[in-house]
Amino acid sequence: MDKKKLINLILFLLYLVFAVIQLNDPDPIHWFILYFIVAVLFLYANYKKVSKYLLLLLTIGYTVYSLWYFSYFMDWIQIEDKEELFGKMVYEKPYLEGTREFLGLLIAAAGLFYLFNRSKKN
Repeated sequence: MDKKKLINLILFLLYLVFAVIQLNDPDPIHWFILYFIVAVLFLYANYKKVSKYLLLLLTIGYTVYSLWYFSYFMDWIQIEDKEELFGKMVYEKPYLEGTREFLGLLIAAAGLFYLFNRSKKN
């Protein structure tokens, strides 16, 4: 297996794990699908060329969608106890879940952007 295919397989598995972890979220289907799309595209890229226009559209879409949660991220930046982000969800602190969703969308967008950059080089 060549290096690109191995990286794709590893990233497929990573984003698949991200998708499965979302199943314990209050709105699991929505977040599962967002990560699952990225996972499938990494696997698909091992067998067929993924449209760079699709990758660009998805990258922009995920990034723009993340902006919906940006204000939560800014709220989290201003608190002292940053470790709260890694604890359980607290309904009195919506900025925790909003920040997780913001960062998650950026991680997904980064994966898509990686695939997009590789598609431009081919």
